[in-house]
Formats: sequence, C-alpha cells, structure tokens
Amino acid sequence: MATQHKVFKNLYQDSVSLMQISSRLDKMEGIQGASVVMGTEANLARIADAGFGEGIVAKPNDLVIAVQGDAEACEQAITAAEEALTAKPDDSGTGDSAAQPLTSFALGLEQHPEANLALISVPGEYATAEAIKALNLGMNVMMFSDNVSIADERVIKLLAVEKNLMVMGPDCGTAIVNGVPLGFANVVRRGAIGVVAASGTGLQEATCRIHQLGEGVSQALGTGGHDLHQDVGGLSMLHGLQALADDSQTDVIVLISKPPAQAIADKILARAAAIAKPVVVNFLGQGSPNVNPEGVFFADSLAHSAEVAVALYRKQPVPEARQSSESDKHQAAGLASRLNPQQRYIRGVFAGGTFCYEAQIIASGYGIQAFSNTPSKGNSPLADLWHSQGHTIIDLGDDDFTQGRPHPMIDPTLRNQRLLQEAQDPQTAVLLFDLVLGYGASEQPLTDLLTVIEQAQQQAAPPVMIAHVCGTDADPQSRQQIQQALTDAGVQLADSNADAAHLAARIVSGL
Repeated sequence: MATQHKVFKNLYQDSVSLMQISSRLDKMEGIQGASVVMGTEANLARIADAGFGEGIVAKPNDLVIAVQGDAEACEQAITAAEEALTAKPDDSGTGDSAAQPLTSFALGLEQHPEANLALISVPGEYATAEAIKALNLGMNVMMFSDNVSIADERVIKLLAVEKNLMVMGPDCGTAIVNGVPLGFANVVRRGAIGVVAASGTGLQEATCRIHQLGEGVSQALGTGGHDLHQDVGGLSMLHGLQALADDSQTDVIVLISKPPAQAIADKILARAAAIAKPVVVNFLGQGSPNVNPEGVFFADSLAHSAEVAVALYRKQPVPEARQSSESDKHQAAGLASRLNPQQRYIRGVFAGGTFCYEAQIIASGYGIQAFSNTPSKGNSPLADLWHSQGHTIIDLGDDDFTQGRPHPMIDPTLRNQRLLQEAQDPQTAVLLFDLVLGYGASEQPLTDLLTVIEQAQQQAAPPVMIAHVCGTDADPQSRQQIQQALTDAGVQLADSNADAAHLAARIVSGL
C-alpha cells in the first residue's frame, strides 16, 4: 500500500470543507484512507498516528492532503483534491467572482457593514484570537472550532457578556439563526419555539421533533458542550435564554444540556423562572427536581422536550413522558424471541454524541450497565475503543474516532464498518444506531449502509436492528425514502432516539 501527501502553502479551508473533500477522496476506487487537514502540529501528529506517514513538513496556514492506497489511485486522488481546492468559483454574472477575497473580519465589515455574526472554523489554537477580534468589532460569534481550552472559553464569553453579544461554541456544530441553518442543521419551519442547547444533536432532535409536530422554530442557538462547565458558568446559555425572552417572535423556550454542575443548574433555573415565558428544561438524565420553579417544565428526553414545548405553545395539557405500554412490551418480547441464548448485549453505534449519551441514560434505567468511550454516570470506559465488551454504546463522532477522519455524519464509512463488526459478534442481541440528516450531513446516507444491513441479516443469528432517523421532510435528503428503505431492509424504526433506546433496553431486559 502506498502513502502520498501534498502540502499547499498558505491555503485555508474551513473544517467542514476539509471533511467533505476528505470524504470524497476516501470513496475513490483504490484509496484506503484519506485525510485533508490544516498543517497544525496537532493535526500532523494525528495523521502520523493514523498511518499517513511521519515527517510531513507544513505550517498551520498550510493545507495538507494525505492518502493511502494503490499508487496510481493516490496520484489520482491528489490530483482530484488539487483541482477541487484550486477551482475558480463560477462566474454567475453578478461580478462577485472578481470581488476582493475577504481575509479579515474588518475587511468583511467594510464590504458588508450589516453583518453581525462571525462564523469561526479555524484550528482551535487560533480560534480564541479570532473570536476576540470579532467580538471587539461588535459581532456575535459562532465557533465551529474545537480544542479550545476551558480557560480561553471563559475569557471569550466574559468579553461577550461585557459587550452584550452571543458566543455559540467553541465546538458548536449546530444553529439556526433567523431561519438560516448553520453547521449541521435541519430544515425546519419557522415558528414561535426557541431552543438553546449545549448539545448539537440534542438541538437537532428537538428542532426536528417540533417541526414534525407541526410547529416551528424561532431561533436555535448552540452554546458548545462546555458552556455549562462550572468554570464557564453557562454564560452563553444565560445570554441565549435572555435573548429569547426578549424576542417578540418566541413564545416558548427550550433548554437542553447534559447535566451541569449543580450551582450552574440552579443559576439557569432561577433565570428561567424569572422570565415571563414558559421554559422547558431537559438536563439529560437529571430528571425533575423536588421543587419546580414556576413557569419551568422539565422534560424526560430530547423528544419529550419538544412535545412539552409544542403543548405549551398550543395551550394544551403538558404531556407526561411516554411510558411503556403493553403493546411495547409485546413488541419487545416478539423481537427477543428471534434471538438465541448466546445473544445478550446491546451494541449502540452512534454518530450523534448526545444520542449516545441519552441511550446510555435510558438503558441504565433498565439496570443495564454499559461500556462507552463517553460513559455516562454509572457506566464504564471501554478498554479497547475498537472492540466492544458486554453492553457497549459508543459515540463515533468523538475525537477518539475522528482524528484524521471525517465525522461519521459526513462520511458514515467508519460507522458502517463498526455496524458490520458488531453484527458479526455472536453475542450481539440488538444493534442500535442513528442516522442524522440535514445540511452538512452525508448527502447519500444509505450508500453502503443497506449492503451492511443485508450482510448482517445473512448472519446465522442476526441481531435485532433498531434505528432512529433524525431529520425532517424538508431536509436535502429524503427522510421518507430513507425510512422506507430501512424498513424494507428489516430495520425496526423508532420515532425518536429515546424510543429506539427504550425498545433496545426492553428486548435485552427480557432475555
């Protein structure tokens, strides 16, 4: 197997573009692996660890393409990547193609003085400086960049508070601002429910569910997964909450996060109780406190948070969290009857980190202890990330799996390989997975997946396969066609990630 690389001096591309190019190269015939990254020290170390070769010389402003495979295919991949990176924009006749490239926020504001949001997607070690520049120019910030320290995040967000601006992120992959999807986001109708979430796929699940229930979203603001860390203090969630409280287009507010530090939770709940709009809170796995602040409603799951918000907007009774029905138990028993005595375990393979976390919490409610690369409270770290043990529920979108590779929402190759690996394990009883649609996600999510499912079904004792498709009927991919194709392939489809996890847990609980 050959390995080749090429360094493009002083050529910047945002991380989403890099992952998309990497994904395209990965799919070329004869290519066994591809990585397209900016030449930071950390990235060079990661691609070296991934086997793309030592000694690649590049600077942080340089773009590096590295491929593995047949020698001829590597040559073709490098050429294809170079053509994609250096292609001139189409001349639309508007004259835009001749415009001066924007190389700074200040220059951008000169050309577009109405702009008030900067989207930052540079390596983490440079993101803080760029965020501070944008804030000092009076712009709100969305930081797609990850690997920003908690200390730097606090500095950025305190500056934002001082200037009464919003910082979404770092590591914020999802937002919908004034109807415009940013990062990984779904196409949802506009409406009167606002969402603030320290969870990307949590925000996607809630906004999609609101859309599916017939209502719409005013704003959806991602805060980054560390915003509710005790050293950051939930500064962005508090700002977003107040912004939605002041927004005349928002009638109901939803807050979503993994469990925050208690002091931070208390501060956020006190602020929520002080505003004059109903606020739905889902701190995953934390449940409802003994005393509910007036005007604050606690949800049991990501989907339930949307259902409660829609009911409040429609001035209907607040729905209880869905309980297991006799029909649910009958369905689980029927599926369990297909399994042999050796099949005992859930194997959850997720692209969405919050879906992985929520599935672990729900499974633990059935007394199921799982291993994971991102274990929730009571679960254990996985000893070998590449091999499951017992009940295993993993997040393939975590840094553990994406170093030198595209995120599985963009390129599901790694997810598909892991699904097949788990299906071939004779101890696997239930194969649980997600499929996330929308902007930024794979345009052809079923490519190779149906083949993997067919191979899994051909096992002597195939596991029960359960999936949830997070998306809407307006997304670039056809959710309806994808759901039908999965159903036809023998996959059990659930309406939500929570429903999928409950079904999986009921099946193995009855074994």
